[in-house]
Amino acid sequence: MTSASSSDAAPGGAASARAPRPADRLPADVLSRIDDLFRQRVERGVAPSSAWGVFDRQGLVASGGHGDRGDGRAPDHDTAYRIASCTKSVTAAALLLLAERGLLDLDDPVTAFVPAFASVALPRPDAPVPTLRMLLTMSAGFPTDDPWADRQESLSDDAFDGVLRGGLLFDRVPGTGFAYSNLGYALLGRVVARVSGRPYQRFATEELLDPLGLTRTAFTAPDGAALASGYRSGPDGWERLPFSGPGAFSSIGGLFSTVTDLAAWARFLAAAFDGIGVGTTGAAAWSGSAPLSAADRRAMQQASRTIAGGTGLPGLRDRPAGYGFGLFVEQDPVVGTIVSHSGGYPGFSAHMRWSTADGVGVVAFENATGARVPMAATEAHDLLLSARPAPPADPVLDVTRRAQAAVTRLLADGFPDDLADAVCTPNVAMDVPYERRRAAVREALSASGADLAARPVREETRSPTHLVWWHPGSTGLLRVEIRLAPIAAGLVQTLTVRVEDAPPV
Repeated sequence: MTSASSSDAAPGGAASARAPRPADRLPADVLSRIDDLFRQRVERGVAPSSAWGVFDRQGLVASGGHGDRGDGRAPDHDTAYRIASCTKSVTAAALLLLAERGLLDLDDPVTAFVPAFASVALPRPDAPVPTLRMLLTMSAGFPTDDPWADRQESLSDDAFDGVLRGGLLFDRVPGTGFAYSNLGYALLGRVVARVSGRPYQRFATEELLDPLGLTRTAFTAPDGAALASGYRSGPDGWERLPFSGPGAFSSIGGLFSTVTDLAAWARFLAAAFDGIGVGTTGAAAWSGSAPLSAADRRAMQQASRTIAGGTGLPGLRDRPAGYGFGLFVEQDPVVGTIVSHSGGYPGFSAHMRWSTADGVGVVAFENATGARVPMAATEAHDLLLSARPAPPADPVLDVTRRAQAAVTRLLADGFPDDLADAVCTPNVAMDVPYERRRAAVREALSASGADLAARPVREETRSPTHLVWWHPGSTGLLRVEIRLAPIAAGLVQTLTVRVEDAPPV
């Protein structure tokens, strides 16, 4: 195979026909390192080709491609690859769209829509029939099944019914734990078809992909799109693999897509978090009509089921993680929530991931069985996040600011009972009597020499109803912390005051 390279980030790369917009907010050296990361994978023989893209809230920022997609040319951001299990987020969105329309409830049993499942013997007499929510969150009790399920895409509905009537195995009681299950998402595809009255593939295309303009994302090779061939490593080199066609298991991983389109899909999901801080007035943003509500897109990105040992990606085993609706959800100690999903199919590997705090993300594809491109995509995303400042905390509420001003007056006035009662909830006096609080405040003001009229030299917050601030003093800093009670009056339920040493000059 010949090798080539195309990149919109690395110097000297040949830009593709629809180049991403300039990378004005992402460091060029980081984008170059990301491009090198994927280029080196092709050079090491991990896969015949590798394609990647970086996006943010506004769209695709940069992309690159290396190697041979199957026709002697390097891939670019409009080359179609199979995205395998990244399809599951589309399946989840399709189900939620039907729920929004009142056509199903996520707590309905699967037997209400897939009659053949009634033949399945449950693992215990008291076990519940798996619900749609259990299937969405990989908690229906089925064993992990990638090798088997990856070869079932073209199965007919009748043959799938035969599988169900033949019985299923369970690893655990439905609803009691996480186990990655393609079978569950195949069942969800049947539910979508039954409720909508359309084949799953048609419903997902007409109701989600087409409205979002994802014209190069399809359950068959997209018309007019450059297409990467899938390969596996053999004794004599790369062996080309045939594509499987759509069928009963398309809902587990049947989509083809491009860097451009998958980045747009990921951005659509990430946009549900735009401007939603409770201290802001902006609505969740999306340019154009949104086929699925922001509320349901946020619901997809909540960890509904915890995963012991994290996502399994290298370096992330100690990071708390869970599964939402068709998406993995990780908690990074610095940047907060990261959402992702991987895809692996015969001949292909795919990954998408983004930070909900700032919408910066990565998509990546390779065209080899077992290529494990999620490892590279995760490393690339970590490079991006490490080069950017930590996202700011949610802004505090206006009522929190009013409470801050009221507490400052309370301290300046000597902590009188009547003013304390107007500012604080009753538990404040119950927890530490006012007389003791007055004495502590007098001592702290004396020890710090704090100037309560001066602007705080520093502030921190952990939530919109929490605030810590430091008043400057002649001999130290006066640290004040408040936390509001969950009532509209904005009363303070926690109030602490203490002296801290001033930082050295």
